[in-house]
Amino acid sequence: MPTPVTIVGAGLGGLTLARVLHLHGIEATVYEAEASPTARGQGGMLDLHEGTGQAAVEAAGLTAEFRALVLAGRQATRVVAPDGTVLLDQPDDGTGGRPEVQRGELRGMLIDALPPGTVRWGHKVSGVRSLGGGRHEVVFADATSVTTDLLVGADGAWSRVRPLLSDATPTYAGRSFVETYLYDAGTRHPASAKVVGGGSLSALTPGKGIQAHHESGGTLHTYVALSKPLAWFAEIDFTDPVASTAAVAAEFRGWSPELTSLITDSDTPPVLRPLNALPADHRWDRTPGVTLLGDAAHLAVPNGEGANLAMYDATELATALAAHPHAPETALTAYEQAMFPRSTTAARDGEDLQNLLFGPDTPRGLIRMLAGK
Repeated sequence: MPTPVTIVGAGLGGLTLARVLHLHGIEATVYEAEASPTARGQGGMLDLHEGTGQAAVEAAGLTAEFRALVLAGRQATRVVAPDGTVLLDQPDDGTGGRPEVQRGELRGMLIDALPPGTVRWGHKVSGVRSLGGGRHEVVFADATSVTTDLLVGADGAWSRVRPLLSDATPTYAGRSFVETYLYDAGTRHPASAKVVGGGSLSALTPGKGIQAHHESGGTLHTYVALSKPLAWFAEIDFTDPVASTAAVAAEFRGWSPELTSLITDSDTPPVLRPLNALPADHRWDRTPGVTLLGDAAHLAVPNGEGANLAMYDATELATALAAHPHAPETALTAYEQAMFPRSTTAARDGEDLQNLLFGPDTPRGLIRMLAGK
């Protein structure tokens, strides 16, 4: 009888794991702190890569459903100077290998593909502990608990499961994003919609930048990047939308109004998103009955691979468990030994990408990379 699996976290990684395990006839239960699938927004656009995210979708048997979610034209890429001058404009000609979908719709697709009751909503984990012999107890905020023979932490950056395996904690990466949204931009914010174009926009100078994406429904979703210490952001009152917007916009004084309006005209209060990361070579000794995937295992600065790797981790873990249904430790060992070097490479690539985006050679280095030079 295959070992039942307890998964903490109903993000893309945890849900993919549950789905692929289900296809292999392995029982799994997902515990999620959120009260329902719609309890909060799920972020913006996500591009799935051929060798990782798309491979995971295929392993989950959901390629047709995924293709129905793809937003045409969103692989277009534009780089502009602070004055709005277009430096690079690559249209989406339909040949790109990284189709874009809304993260929330992708998550909904995975939830819908699971048997009813697989995800237990409203189960916030307050603690986990080893019971010995590879078994673990998961305790929830309402004082209920479950015990499990195989525990998977798919619970993100501040994982409650990670301390069973590692003392590592995320540290600030020296840069933060401030997130804004402009809705119905074609009608209400036409100048900003025009400068962003149909896909993604990057306007960068050393240490800072404005990056936006044209999402479904005419939404412009922006991440304003600032390479500042946490103490600098602590001086800004983000509970005051007017004051915080003004403080962030002041860092882009002199930039074109079509770009700065992505900050100043936001239809939502600005949200601070500090970037944190685990060590690039984060790994742990094999500990019976428990493992991690996605950000819980290898949180890194944004590199375009985060969600893709989480879904791929899930697929690899499920495949290993299916191949060794009566020897879960063999499966976990094989999974981790392949995952560690994969995640280290991605984390270091992400560090290189962040330097390309915000280092002294920006945006020239980015343009050369996008142009294939």
